[in-house]
Parts: sequence; C-alpha cells; structure tokens
Amino acid sequence: MKTERGHQLSHFHLRLVMKIEEFSRYPFTRLVIDRHLNESEYNETMELLHILNERYTDEQEEGFVYYKPLLLHFAGMLCYKLPVEETMQALYEEGIYPELMEKLMKSKEEQ
Repeated sequence: MKTERGHQLSHFHLRLVMKIEEFSRYPFTRLVIDRHLNESEYNETMELLHILNERYTDEQEEGFVYYKPLLLHFAGMLCYKLPVEETMQALYEEGIYPELMEKLMKSKEEQ
C-alpha cells in the first residue's frame, strides 16, 4: 500500500515539475518522461545518437551529402516508445546533436 502511494505521489510531483515553464526548454527530456522510458532505454537511445553522430561526422569529412541511410538507421533502432519525427524535433530543440538532427529532418522531408 505504501509503495503505491509513494508511486502516486512521485507521479504527481513529476507532473507538477513538467508544468514549470523552464521545463519547456527540454523537449527531449520531457518526451523521455512522457513516454515512460526506463534508464536502459534512455541509455540505448543516447548511445544510438552517439554512434550516428560519429558516422555523420565521418561521412561529412568524406564529402557525403546523402543522409537517408543515417535516417533509416535512426528510425529503425530508435526505442519503440519514441515517435521518430517528434524525437528528432525534440532533440534538435534541446540542442542534442542539433546538426545531425537537422540533416535527418531534412532527409525525412525529402521523402
């Protein structure tokens, strides 16, 4: 019984925190919370982003301008709880790999 009350209280407090105006500057963090990602899913997502950003950087140095394969990798490996387009936009707005996210969003628009 106490565990359930504690969980409800924590959930209530989290909802209050998410209403704070400054929290709107963290759309990806909000998405992670809204979509109930656990720590493992969050870490896997961040690792995916790190790997894709490294590939993006390497490809850019080699003169690549076609980023559809990176978009497909991102969409295919992204945690099923996260919607692809909303996640890209949230990452971009929060400043997490913004250059990569901008290229992926442009690739998505070109479909």
